[in-house]
Amino acid sequence: MPNRLGIGSMSLGRPGIHDLPSKLHQASRHGYEGIELFFDDLDSLAQSSFNGCHLAAAHEVRRLCDTLRLSIICLQPFLFYEGLLDRTQHEHLLTEKLPKWFQLARILNTDLIQIPSNFLPADRTTGDLDLITSDLQRIADLGLAQSPPFRFAYEALAWGTHISTWEQAWTLVSRANRPNLGLCLDTFNLAARVYADPASPSGKTPTADTDLQSSLSRLRADIDPKKVFYIQIVDGERLSAPLDQNHPFHVGGQPPRMSWSRNARLFPFEEDRGGYLPVLDVARAFFDTGFEGWVSLELFSRTLADPDPATPERHAVRGWRAWRKLVEVLGLEVATQGSLLSDASAAVQHRL
Repeated sequence: MPNRLGIGSMSLGRPGIHDLPSKLHQASRHGYEGIELFFDDLDSLAQSSFNGCHLAAAHEVRRLCDTLRLSIICLQPFLFYEGLLDRTQHEHLLTEKLPKWFQLARILNTDLIQIPSNFLPADRTTGDLDLITSDLQRIADLGLAQSPPFRFAYEALAWGTHISTWEQAWTLVSRANRPNLGLCLDTFNLAARVYADPASPSGKTPTADTDLQSSLSRLRADIDPKKVFYIQIVDGERLSAPLDQNHPFHVGGQPPRMSWSRNARLFPFEEDRGGYLPVLDVARAFFDTGFEGWVSLELFSRTLADPDPATPERHAVRGWRAWRKLVEVLGLEVATQGSLLSDASAAVQHRL
């Protein structure tokens, strides 16, 4: 499978500010082939147009995506799942929430659900690898029992309470040993954990460069590309001041890396906007494993809350520019539809 370009639905505009149909149209118009569908976008559409009915909203999204020739890469995020100390809540997620997500995903014509590593407080979660492995096995087995079966992509968030590195996530996926359980690898979350520190004046950890190279060497050696279900490629903004309690991004009780991520991600090659993470090094390592498939530009940023109706278009164009350069620099094999700049994007680039 050649590499195909996708983008997160929340990466084109904030739900409740920018409607999902408009964002889907912009994605299709500017050369994207797939969408990571965030539940918040689906919920916003359900509340605004379908009296809160998520199933009706999912049918409309599927209709739109079929018309626009967009694939739904995955439904995400299935939050706060693994390692819960409250096992009653764990059962609730599996018996109440998960069947609904299966139903929605089936309507959306995707077989993939993404699970981010748990970032609830330490007094509500455990780092017990045996329990987390068992939790991942159980949800994978429930997915396998469906007809057709579902897959799950587990992603280590840089601010995960117990699981915050790709190595930890890979260990769990390997231990769980289920054919429908794999990884989502993200340049931001990898670099944000072992290279960057937004709370530091330098923006980096003391041993950033050596730690990154060691991690990427392990990744090239250890990862089975067949167990990487999709990847995400984005950068982060170098902050002008450390993200401490005096910083405008600070949120009490929220890890600095999470606050930074929510406000200051960038597309690759946006150094003019402050991008400084070694995105190319990380992305090259992902492809060096032999990975081919969906490449999503999953951006979170304060710029997405701009109520200007042109916000989705601006972000679609910024992402497309980054993708074209990434393909050129890394020599990526790409699907035909996403390999050339659309006429619409070419025209818009002169205006933005």
